[in-house]
Amino acid sequence: MKLKQDKNFDQLIERFEKKVYATAKGDWRLKLLREDLDAFYRSPTPLTVWDAGCGFAQISLGLAEKGHRLTLCDLSEKMLARARQLFQKHGQHAEFHHQAAQDLATRLPQFDLVLCHAVLEWLAEPIPTLQIIADRVKPGGTLSLLFYNRNAMVYTNALKGGWRWQHLLSDSYLGKGDKLTPPNPQYPHEVVEHLKRWDFEITAHTGIRVFHDYLDKETLEHSDQSELFALEYRHCRMPTYRDMGRYVHLVARRAQ
Repeated sequence: MKLKQDKNFDQLIERFEKKVYATAKGDWRLKLLREDLDAFYRSPTPLTVWDAGCGFAQISLGLAEKGHRLTLCDLSEKMLARARQLFQKHGQHAEFHHQAAQDLATRLPQFDLVLCHAVLEWLAEPIPTLQIIADRVKPGGTLSLLFYNRNAMVYTNALKGGWRWQHLLSDSYLGKGDKLTPPNPQYPHEVVEHLKRWDFEITAHTGIRVFHDYLDKETLEHSDQSELFALEYRHCRMPTYRDMGRYVHLVARRAQ
């Protein structure tokens, strides 16, 4: 039997960049993440930060530019190369590791801030791996966790109907999408329960794209995008709506 493995984006990096980062919805994701992490950007004291699965490292770059000390890792050699190039372009320095976060974790100290963005849903063992990553947060430190929302995946497939309903009823829809559809999306309430069990307190809870991804192409083409994102902004941190976002961002502080 073939063992499950974490997703490596080496073969998909160009498609990932085009479909995720080079879009208005990608910009929206970065905007909300930066808002949720604003206190860390503004911290007068240099912080130690680990970006566990850094991707293109846009959030890490902003933190480095504010004087914080960054450690970055990624399973994808090509993603890590892009992150290095971004830092070099902007004259910033960081420690880079071409390694899976859970493997690297045993050799790392604890950090003031740990970023784990759009990683959880691609892991072969999401929750056990998250616990390893979360353990690298100092007592009193913070975890920034962004993950693909299983609620949104269920709802999207339910709205499309047809053969998808049977897959939803049998839970066999996981791993059935295209190569950029994560195999292990997570329910927000379950992730929150795990974090609380590990002595974390949720300090921010944001839904990213709580309406956008439910709209069909025609609706999007004939609607005012600025109004849509105004609606997104009004509802993205409200209970119910925030847990229907395509992604959910949790900021969690570890107990002293």
